[in-house]
Amino acid sequence: MLETLITNKTRIKLLYRMFLNPDSKGYLRGLEEEFGESSNAIRIELNRFEAAGMLESYLDKNKKIYRANKKHPLYSLINEVIHKQLGFDQILEKVIQKLGNVYQVYLTGPLSQGLNKGPLEIILIGDKINVTNLNQLVEKVEKSIGRSITHNIYKPVDLKTENIKSNEWLLLWDLN
Repeated sequence: MLETLITNKTRIKLLYRMFLNPDSKGYLRGLEEEFGESSNAIRIELNRFEAAGMLESYLDKNKKIYRANKKHPLYSLINEVIHKQLGFDQILEKVIQKLGNVYQVYLTGPLSQGLNKGPLEIILIGDKINVTNLNQLVEKVEKSIGRSITHNIYKPVDLKTENIKSNEWLLLWDLN
């Protein structure tokens, strides 16, 4: 969907990278390595986003670090569009509500870092989760969004706070 609206692939990669995870940060050379694109193309897009106020930056030693400007009026809308593009809305609507006692849902893997590659890696925190029903629902959502989904289930008593790494686990849904 985004590819039909926005034809610049670098811009799309930056949108995913910076707006999927609110804690995501990046610098020019690091983004160049991640994207496999020229630093000039990335620099142009970073400058455009920063001039529009959608990205903010700061210096860390000799690196200019970029991150999404969460105060920008379009931040939440862009974040929502990216979540819908990746199928999070369908996962949460179709899967979570029909499983039992799900307390939290996290995204992990490359997507949690804003890299649009690989399967959706989901972690469910809950108990009495119907695994058979989960597998059937995941299969339906995979067909609907055209992307594979992997999942792990943890019971709240088995999960320790240190297991949840804020930079690797992106909270998608919380019962509270």
